[in-house]
Amino acid sequence: YYITNNLSILTKANTMADVTTDLAPAYAPFFGCMGAASAIIFSSLGAAYGTAKSGVGISAMAVMKPDLIMKSIIPVVMAGILAIYGLVVAALIIQSLYPAPKYTLFMSFCDFAAGLSVGICGLASGFAIGIVGDAGVRSTAQQPKL
Repeated sequence: YYITNNLSILTKANTMADVTTDLAPAYAPFFGCMGAASAIIFSSLGAAYGTAKSGVGISAMAVMKPDLIMKSIIPVVMAGILAIYGLVVAALIIQSLYPAPKYTLFMSFCDFAAGLSVGICGLASGFAIGIVGDAGVRSTAQQPKL
């Protein structure tokens, strides 16, 4: 067996076998993938909730004032943008993934934390957009100056 410079072992059959270390174990990319999945899943759930809750308010408002429907689309657009934020962060995380020797535990935990924080923030802001958007759309139907 011969050890080369790039953390690989050249075996007797002249094939390369990857060497994992304590800082870059074979399971390190799993956490990066979970960060990407967390970003897109949670932000999409927040966008779906915000869209649904605001859509209910738009439907209730459209019965009373159908001319204000286009003005009331703003919360739905804002909620839809949340899923795009999650998609962008997930794409950035996936771009930084490498096989285990190049991808350390530190990098994987950073990617996991980034994806989880963006996803949970997207989920929470989707809830907020949905609740406030519903109330705002309904109040716009009662007072058009809003």
